[in-house]
Amino acid sequence: MKKFAIVGTGGRAGLYLTALASHYKQTCCFVALCDTNHTRMQYANRLIAAEGHQEVPMYPAGEFEKMIVDTQPDQVIVTSIDRTHHAYIIRALELGCDVISEKPMTIDEEKCQEIIDAVKRTGRKLRIAFNYRYAPHHSKIRELLASGTIGEVFSVHFEWLLNTQHGADYFRRWHRDKRNSGGLLVHKSTHHFDLVNFWLNTEPVTVYAQGDLRFYGRANAENRGVTEFYPRAWQHPAAKDDPFALHMEQSPSLTALYLEAEHEDAYYRDKSVFDDGINIEDVMGVMVRYRNKAILTYSLNAYQPWEGLNVVFNGSKGRLEMKLVERSYVNGGGEKEDEGATDSCDIRVFPLFAPDYRVAVDFLAGGHGGGDQVMLDDLFGSPAPDPLNRAADYRDGAMSILTGIAANRSIRTELPVQVAALKVKL
Repeated sequence: MKKFAIVGTGGRAGLYLTALASHYKQTCCFVALCDTNHTRMQYANRLIAAEGHQEVPMYPAGEFEKMIVDTQPDQVIVTSIDRTHHAYIIRALELGCDVISEKPMTIDEEKCQEIIDAVKRTGRKLRIAFNYRYAPHHSKIRELLASGTIGEVFSVHFEWLLNTQHGADYFRRWHRDKRNSGGLLVHKSTHHFDLVNFWLNTEPVTVYAQGDLRFYGRANAENRGVTEFYPRAWQHPAAKDDPFALHMEQSPSLTALYLEAEHEDAYYRDKSVFDDGINIEDVMGVMVRYRNKAILTYSLNAYQPWEGLNVVFNGSKGRLEMKLVERSYVNGGGEKEDEGATDSCDIRVFPLFAPDYRVAVDFLAGGHGGGDQVMLDDLFGSPAPDPLNRAADYRDGAMSILTGIAANRSIRTELPVQVAALKVKL
């Protein structure tokens, strides 16, 4: 029986809590929970108990090391706030545990190097949970490109749209402060930059970026003529009919995770997206040059009417296009089957001098077109041989965030950034 502990029991932890307590309970078990908030840990224990798993000891964040010494987990799952990932990853490795970390692996180059040094020093394994790699449509793109369907890829145009439900949610919570998340170019775009690395089997060399906060935030709302504001949605009359307000009392899981837990740490999950104090960008454009000489043009906008992507690959033998519309959700809202669920997906190949054709994709049940379950099998079950090499290690985690970290530096300096100049030694 493989033993797991988890640190960070907020909304992101739910995927692992329910899976390990149910689908993998014959070979895996939880031995401990760790968090800054006791109420959230109690809710996590109720979740696993509802799946037939016995409740486990709960440790405050300050007793993380004691938790490992007391309970001796084989692996630690890190789903805490992004800026703390490195601390938990490194200490777990040093205490003899393998680690599974949610993306992003960390938020800046210094912390990234500390993690790499710890992996090499301890010889333990670090996996990064890139569930998008396992989504069947993203896997299909990898297959098509690897098989030479459009020949050598020279350029990629990748547009990601976050809508006014899911995209807005990053501006309500701790992600709104770049010190916590690295901004969306690290927290969210790490998924997309990893996909490009994965699809093209390459790594970034040069990054140039522009970005700004143009839609969310109080000043932007004032410029559009808004005159009525509120600090948070809970019991505020101005939030009643605001389509951007998050009403936690309407969601049992958000109520249990955050509304009933905020008396402990004053963490308010339902802040206004048109509040002061937001310092992350909501409109971003990035250009990347890769080791294989391919060029990426990338955009991310967090206030769109629909959620999903348009991505185009231009190659020596033709063009590959994918348009994907995803079902929107609020993290921790209890709609796990909706997380990244595919409403529509169209993949087309345009060969040179031949008719274009549509590529079929077999979707499965569950989040991200069924990719979540495939990833969980890879992490906790008995994975089948994978010619696509979707399992992501610390190097994959580093190369995905270094694109975003370089982009953040480029925005600050208005200059191109060489990834090598970040001085991260892999």
